[in-house]
Amino acid sequence: MNAPLSHYFIYNGHNSHLTGNQLSSDCSDAPIVNALHRGVRVIELDIWPNSTKDDIHVLHGRTLTTPVELIKCLRSIKENAFTASEYPVVITLEDHLTPDLQAKVAEMIKETFGDMLFCPGEECLKEFPSPESLKKRVMISTKPPKEYLQAKDAKAKESGSNKGKDSSEEEAWGREFSFKTKIDDDDGDEDDGFDEEDPKSQQIAEPVEYKRLIAIHAGKGKGGMQDWLRVDPEKVRRLSLSEQELEKAIITHGREIVRFTQRNILRVYPKGIRFDSSNYNPLIAWMHGAQMVAFNMQGYGRSLWSMHGMFRANGGCGYVKKPDFLLRAGPLNEVFDPHAKLPVKTTLKVTVYMGEGWYYDFHRTHFDAYSPPDFYARIGIAGVPSDTVMKKTKTLEDNWIPTWDEVFVYPLTVPELALLRIEVHEYDMSEKDDFAGQTCLPVPELRQGIRAIPLHSRKGEEYKSVKLLMRFEFV
Repeated sequence: MNAPLSHYFIYNGHNSHLTGNQLSSDCSDAPIVNALHRGVRVIELDIWPNSTKDDIHVLHGRTLTTPVELIKCLRSIKENAFTASEYPVVITLEDHLTPDLQAKVAEMIKETFGDMLFCPGEECLKEFPSPESLKKRVMISTKPPKEYLQAKDAKAKESGSNKGKDSSEEEAWGREFSFKTKIDDDDGDEDDGFDEEDPKSQQIAEPVEYKRLIAIHAGKGKGGMQDWLRVDPEKVRRLSLSEQELEKAIITHGREIVRFTQRNILRVYPKGIRFDSSNYNPLIAWMHGAQMVAFNMQGYGRSLWSMHGMFRANGGCGYVKKPDFLLRAGPLNEVFDPHAKLPVKTTLKVTVYMGEGWYYDFHRTHFDAYSPPDFYARIGIAGVPSDTVMKKTKTLEDNWIPTWDEVFVYPLTVPELALLRIEVHEYDMSEKDDFAGQTCLPVPELRQGIRAIPLHSRKGEEYKSVKLLMRFEFV
């Protein structure tokens, strides 16, 4: 835990204050508390003036979401920040405030957190400190103050809602993993385009105290992607890209992204048309070194299960060290290419013997009104494209305690980024198959031998009794 922050994947929430969808759900401090208790280390707050413009509300702007007061969120963060992990919490602010309200925010933050705040001053850091040196500390990350634009031009932030596939068409537990993503022109709802060197962007005096609080400076600066990814040896910063911006960038600037993330922090956030608070495939970001892969923690599905799986690593502290190959260049200054054809490094052999516990945790007629359930398991890998695969056991009919006794073999080229995905479903001849449990485990931390594997609900909550008996071997 003694390397710079940029050397870690960091457990990251998106719109952490929302209780449900992105358009009409309530804002509350409850999902913030839940996220911190799960080990999330980056909390995002979308801050706006209240109706009388004399206080600050947290809400998803220009939607029907009901607000919550900023001070309530800050106090809840202070009270719950270190219940699951003592490593630093980063608060990212999406700021839509006037300078006088920014000054008020600065006062609120200082009064709430006091000595817990890590404030390096107005200048950008030359290198990020380590998580170890920042234990029990809170850091603020946002863009330097900019002119607030009145909301009279309040056109809808997200346009083209008909572009997104209706989530009701998808499986209830989310789409299967894919690296073939349709790229459209909606780059989401967040803007890091403020140019801190452009004098036209600073027509109103900046509140100095607010700027002093910023530990991780964000911003894209001038120019296009090439300029955004330029590495400055004198300072480090955070760059935010939407999932679509990242997908476009890795085609033309994949190596530059990996180089950028060796010193700087890259945050990736969901596209704006994910109204249902769904998520994207995080592996695309992780395998290019992105540290802050921002997820809607209230939106369930396979992508979020993989996020849960990644951050079960390293004791669940919310920081997972990036593999060495993402942190250094080779002898010819080459960097890791996740799409390159690589040799097999190790092979994971998984035996799934049996499952039990559904009889105790589910009602007798939950899966089938007239007979015992027909279970099958899906076992696979989420990782770099060449390692990603999903396999399936046979379906065992009319049995609450299925005994599959099947073996699956997974050759892995990049085991350091591999997650073992486990799902159980109940076969239904006439309707969609029923969900019966899931878990996701980081392959580098799997212990060899016969293990009892607890399964979790769609929401990621562990069942009391449902477990699989499995064996893991590296051959």
